[in-house]
Order: sequence, then structure tokens, then C-alpha cells
Amino acid sequence: MTDDPRTQLLFVTSYTGLGGGETDLVTLASHLDSSRFNPHLLVPAEGQLSERWRASGWPVHIAAWRGATTYFIPALWALLPISHKIVSLIREHNIHLVHSDYHTLPMALPAARRAHVPIIWTCWGWWFHPKWWQRNFFKQLDTIFARSKAIKDGFLGDPPFMPPDDVHLLYSGVDTDRFHPDVDGIRLRFENNLPIDAPVVALIARFQDVKGHDVFQAMARQVALQVPAVRFIVAGENIDAGSAGDRYKQQILVNAQTEPLLRSRLKYLGFRADTERVIAAADVVVCSSHFESYGIVNVEAMASGKPVVSTNRGGPSETVVHHETGFLVEPGDAAGLARWVIELLRDADLRARMGAAGRERVERHFSARHMADEFTRVLDKLLYLSVFLGVLGVFAV
Repeated sequence: MTDDPRTQLLFVTSYTGLGGGETDLVTLASHLDSSRFNPHLLVPAEGQLSERWRASGWPVHIAAWRGATTYFIPALWALLPISHKIVSLIREHNIHLVHSDYHTLPMALPAARRAHVPIIWTCWGWWFHPKWWQRNFFKQLDTIFARSKAIKDGFLGDPPFMPPDDVHLLYSGVDTDRFHPDVDGIRLRFENNLPIDAPVVALIARFQDVKGHDVFQAMARQVALQVPAVRFIVAGENIDAGSAGDRYKQQILVNAQTEPLLRSRLKYLGFRADTERVIAAADVVVCSSHFESYGIVNVEAMASGKPVVSTNRGGPSETVVHHETGFLVEPGDAAGLARWVIELLRDADLRARMGAAGRERVERHFSARHMADEFTRVLDKLLYLSVFLGVLGVFAV
């Protein structure tokens, strides 16, 4: 048992890399009050996430398991060994509350119940709509957060299988100290042979067809015809080597090299941990996705004082204000993306106004501080209720 007087939180995830959800987890943990909370991490193997967690001075626990699929059967998954290991971990480290990802939830929820601690789940994907045999399982959670209205609606279904008020909307927040208008983008331009005075358009997205790299290229060709000095940069990598994403990546790279308008103007940077510098090097940030559950890059760009041109399906329609912080078009509309990008590249005052409006909007609604404060508010209520019901001897029966 730990003698640390702080509240011990256990974040459980089957992911070991640093994708959007994992970066969101680190951002949340880093903005919690360190004098009150000690965030633990449980992962099935070492990786980028555990390295980042340790670098922040937080405890990491490793226990091998395989994440559940969307077809899990609650009663069977509750019997898996990892569930019992989570119980032991909770008791050994005096964990007060568990936060789980989706793929570990079927093992983490029964563990939390056996250990008599509350459990939270944050829904990151609109596609996590429960099967009919899983509905009662999700109703047992103490709190469910959804990162956007699109995610919440996708999870609940139509008609909703549980009261919508039982799923709390908590937008993913960005670190406004890391993403801000004063970040230096000149060095990245210099490193990649981009003219200092060239207009630059950026895309930050992994190689997956839903991200619309092909739409971005089609947009880029149209922009290049109207603004010949333009340059395009793309940051991101395929997260599953050998998969369909890898084949899609190769197709996109070949297209870029064989298209005369793009060959000298479009540069692929690969994975970049310093996305704030990629954004800072750009004049306009584009999201060409066919669908985004949330679209964190749009919010990062706005926090950086950059105007956004994005497709509107899913989260971007909730974060980007059309004609105020950027422009929104229908998915697949390369001409629409090009139209607004060209207008922004030709009007520095418009870029400045939209960039300032975007920064203000993020500070009011989408900052990491705002996310952590709301998370803490809910967490405090759960912990108070846990203690109260524990005294009565009726919690988690």
C-alpha cells in the first residue's frame, strides 16, 4: 500500500504508442493538480506512451494482455487474468479511481467493481456503439465521457439505448502553452528547404483513406495553379506497417512524385512529435478527412493562431466556426477546400483575424486546463460518493 496522501488514479489502456487518444491522455494527466493527484499508467507493453509517462515522473505498470474487440461478451471477459491483475494493482497501490480505454473496459470494469472503486470511460470513437448484449454493461459505468457530440451520438445510437444525460460531453483540450501563436516555424522551413516568404499549407494526418490525403492532393493541384509560389507540407505516418494504410501511403507518395504541379511543391515530413512547429511553419492548416470524430489538429491549429480549412463531418463542425475561425466544406470537396485556401493565402488580414478568433475560441472552450478542470469536478463527485457509499457498505454491490 502506498503512503502517498494524494489521490491515486489508474489510467488503463491497451495502446502503447502515442496516437491521438494517448496524447490526449498525457495532456489530461499533465494538467491535473499534481499536489492532489498521482496518475498511474497500466499498459500491456513498453512503448512511446510509457516512456512519456515516466518522463513526467509518474508510475508505470506493465502486464501483458490483449485488448477486447467490439464483440466482447462481458461475463466471459471479466474472467480473463488481466482483470484479476488490475484488482491486485488497485489494492497494492491504494488506487482510488480507474479510467479505462474501450478495449480494456470489459476487464477493467469488473476489476473496479471487485475492488470497490469507481471507474470512468472516455469514448473516443463514434463507432463504439454497443451490441444488444453489451448495453447493460455500459450502463454500469460510473461516468462516461464523450469527446464530441458526434462521438456521443454515435455511441448512443438512434434511438439512444440509455439516457443521453448519462454521457457527458468533455471536449479534448490542447495545451495552449505548447500550441500558441509565438511558436517558431522558421527553423522547420529552413530544414525542409521551404522559402521563408513562400505561402505554406499544412496537413497533419496519419496515412489512412479516411484522412483524405488524395483529396488534399487534388486541392493542392488547384491551389498551385492559382498561387504558383505555394508549398505544401504533410506530417504523419502509417501507424500499422504492412496494412491497408501502408498501401494507401505508397499510392499517395507515388501520386505526389508523378504529378508535375506537386513534385516540387509538396513535401512529406513523416512522423513529427513537434506538431506545434509544423503548424507554426504554415499559413493555413487543412483537414481533408472524410470524417473526424473530433479532429484535434484543427483545435491545435486554432490555438496556434492559424486559420483552418476543414471538412465538416463530425467533430470539426463543433470546433471550427465557419467564416470566423476558418472555413468548412463537405467531405471530398477538393474544389471547396481550394477556394478557401486560395482566399486565405491572398489575404493576410483575413488570416490574422481568423487566427486570433481561433485562439480565443480554444482558450474559452477547448484548452487542456478547461478539460482537466471539468474532469476533476466529476472525479471529485465520484470520489465523494465512493467514500459515502463505502461507509454505508453499499458501493459496488
